[in-house]
Parts: sequence; structure tokens; C-alpha cells
Amino acid sequence: QHKDAYQAILDGVKGGAKEKRLAAQFIPKFFKYFPELADSAINAQLDLCEDEDVSIRRQAIKELPQFATGDNLPRVADILTQLLQSDDSAEFNLVNNALLSIFKMDAKGTLGGLFSQILQGEDIVRERAIKFLSTKLKTLPEEVMTKEVEEFILTESKKVLEDVTGEEFVLFMKILSGLKSLQTVSGRQQLVELVAQQADLEQTFNPSDPDCVDRLLQCTRQAVPLFSKNVHSTKFVTYFCEHVLPNLSSLTTPVEGLDIQLEVLKLLAEMSSFCGDMEKLESNLKKLFDKLLEYMPLPPEEAENGENAGNEEPKLQFSYVECLLYSFHQLGRKLPDFLTSKLNAEKLKDFKIRLQYFARGLQVYIRQLRLALQGKTGEALKTEENKIKVVALKITNNINVLIKDLFHIPPSYKSTVTLSWKPVQKADASQKRASEDTTSSSPPKKTSAGPKRDARQIYNPPSGKYSSNLGRFSYEQRGSFRGGRGRGWGGRGNHSRGRIY
Repeated sequence: QHKDAYQAILDGVKGGAKEKRLAAQFIPKFFKYFPELADSAINAQLDLCEDEDVSIRRQAIKELPQFATGDNLPRVADILTQLLQSDDSAEFNLVNNALLSIFKMDAKGTLGGLFSQILQGEDIVRERAIKFLSTKLKTLPEEVMTKEVEEFILTESKKVLEDVTGEEFVLFMKILSGLKSLQTVSGRQQLVELVAQQADLEQTFNPSDPDCVDRLLQCTRQAVPLFSKNVHSTKFVTYFCEHVLPNLSSLTTPVEGLDIQLEVLKLLAEMSSFCGDMEKLESNLKKLFDKLLEYMPLPPEEAENGENAGNEEPKLQFSYVECLLYSFHQLGRKLPDFLTSKLNAEKLKDFKIRLQYFARGLQVYIRQLRLALQGKTGEALKTEENKIKVVALKITNNINVLIKDLFHIPPSYKSTVTLSWKPVQKADASQKRASEDTTSSSPPKKTSAGPKRDARQIYNPPSGKYSSNLGRFSYEQRGSFRGGRGRGWGGRGNHSRGRIY
């Protein structure tokens, strides 16, 4: 008798608006008493979730967690994940809340539904499921996010990472790096290995392929925060020295207006502090040294080959030199006799002349910048003009400290500086006068294109370049990492399947 009554309620989904509203409430309320009608009940509720009347849809979605019992839970999670594609904000919020409530019942089962759609669902569902994970997982309590649940997330994420776009990769790194079990040294090492796989460090580097360059940069940016004295950057630093530095001038990028060469050098500088024992240290140090020489010009009177005819002042590219000199200084610590034993006397003399000339140019800038910033505090330092000067002073001070170290006999590698785009941890004696504003997030970007016109007017230097774009790695993440696996750099293939629940 009661079974017939429940069947009548299920049939109500085919009736008018009133019958549907009653069905949306009563189907879940009595669901547990009729296990033999479970499939029919869930399907009836799903029909209501797709009703044309928004109020009926919302009521039906709100009640979906009541169906998430036992073996039904992964299916309900799968359904709710598909419903994330709703463009109605109230409906979308209901779906989010429903997913969170079943997460607390069975996290692993819920994740099974989410990952099933991420791997096989429509693009819009996949995108929103990934965003759900990246924003909601961190809000869940520890009793829900157990070690077993986190291991499941890692295992499933590895499957997804076989074929992702650039944006998806960044979101997954955010998800994984937030897991408690991956906060350990071994956990961070695992993440670095994951990034290295995505970066395809075993593959031949193609500097003329903008997507290849973009992938390497995106991956390296994800790896940099993971490096520490216990989690080494050796594999990445080696790759940059061997494959990227020799091709620096021919790098291409899909990102308009980006100084790709400076971005690469900044990443190399950040990683160089955490480089472990390197197999081909001398060879890679030589590559770094040769690249540094390209940006450390001889004084005009020293050049006899006519390149500087007419006593034209060479351009001093401070942003590039800060990165290269810092990287050389960091790796040079591992082979302190490189300059004295590995170079012949003539080359060392040539390098000292270049250092001396650069140091002279530096002093001019530092004096001008200090004079320009003298007495300025608070709001005055926040103008765009003064922000540029503050960063420029950090750069020039850093180079000055490093050059002094290399002038020692024998060269010294003891000084420490904070890279100009990094927040200052503590005031080094060498940098106390650099700036009172330690919040600017980045230095130069477009060195190769010359300084901004207004920058030259501000300083009126005899020569010299540093860029004035203070943003850091903010351009849109784009493209796909694993070409040939159905996604390609244009994005994933279309997996649209319509309703598959």
C-alpha cells in the first residue's frame, strides 16, 4: 500500500507545478523507506532538477543530499558536479552547498564523483569542478580531510595532470600544495617531481616555439615556491643553464609585451639559491659566466674593434645583470676557484675591467636615485614614479654589493642580498638605504625594449637600462601542457556528453 503511495508521489513529477513542488519535498523525505524504488526516485528527482521552473529546480537540488546514502553517494556527487554548470547564481550556490554537505558524509565518495566529471565531463563542468576543489577543499575540517582522503586526491590529480591546460595545471598545484600531507619535505619533493614531469625537462628545448617556452615558464613558476634548503632546484637550474641560457636571445612568447628574457633570468636567480650538487657544475658556471659577459660591456676606450665607434656609451642593462650576477654568485660558491683557476689570466683581467666599468656607471645611478628619493616617505613613495626609483635603487645596490665581493682577492661569495623583486626579510647593512618601501613586488620587466621614456626623463642617466613594469608574472595562464593527448595547446577536446547521469 505504502509503495503504491510513494509511486504516486514519483509520478507527480509529470504533473503540474503544484504536484512537482510536493514531489520535490516528499520524494527525498520518504526515499529511505523504499530501497527497491531507489533508482526511480533518484531519476524522478533529477527530472525536477531540470525543470523549467527555477523554484522547482532549486527545491529539488536543495534536497539531493538526502539521496546520498551508501552506494548512491558517488552517483549523487556525480550529478551535483554536473549541475555546477548552472548559470543561475542561487542554483549554483545550492549545488555548492549540497556538495559540501555530502563531502562531510563521505569525502572519498564525493571526490569520486567530482574526479569522474573532471576526467570525462563537459568542458564547463570540468572547469567548475576544478574551481570547486581549488576553493572549497581548504575550508573543510581535518576530520574530513584525512590522510587517506588526501592520498586519494593526489592519485586522482596525477591522472588529470596527464592532460591539462595551463590554467588547470596552476589550479591543481594550488590544490595539491594546500594538502597537509604534502607540507613535509618529502611531500614538497613529490610536488617538484610532478612539476618537472609537466615541464618535460627530458625533452629537447625549442626556443622558437612560444608554447614550449610558455609551458617551461609556467611550470617553473609553480616549482619556485616549493624549493628550500632541503628541496633542491638542481634539475631546473641545470636545464636552464644547459638549454635555456644559450638560447636566451631567440626565446619567443605568446604573451604580448612580456620581456621573456628577463622573466627567464629572474626565475633562474630565484632558483639558484636552492641548487644542490650539480653534475656539470664547471660547464654550467661557464655558460652562466659567458651570458653575464654579454651584459657587462667593456668601456668604450677599451674596445678596438670599432663596435663602439664614436665613443657611444654602452647600455647598462641593470635588471639583466642583477639576475645573472646573483645566479653566478650563488653557483660560484660551489666552485670558488672558478675565476682564479678555471679562467686564464687574460679572461680574468677582462672580467675585472668590465666589472670596474659597470661599477662606475652604478655609482652615478645610485647617487642620482638617492638624491631623488631623499626625504620622501609614506605616500610620496607610493607614486608610480617613485616606485620605479625605489626598485631601481634596490637593483643597483644589489649589483654593487655583488661586484664588491667579486673584486676581492681571491673573489668572495659571502655577501647576501635580497633580489629586488622579493620582499625584504630583514634589513641587510648593504640595503638599509635602498628603500623604505619593501612591499613593491617586482622589478623591471621590459629591459630589452629600453626604459620607459619617462624613466629616462626622471634620471637623465648617461646610459643604462632597467624596466619599470612593477607587476610580477601576472599575465593570464594559457595553453595546454600535454599536446598529443586530446587537448593540445588550443585547449581540451570537447567532451560534451549532455546529461549522462
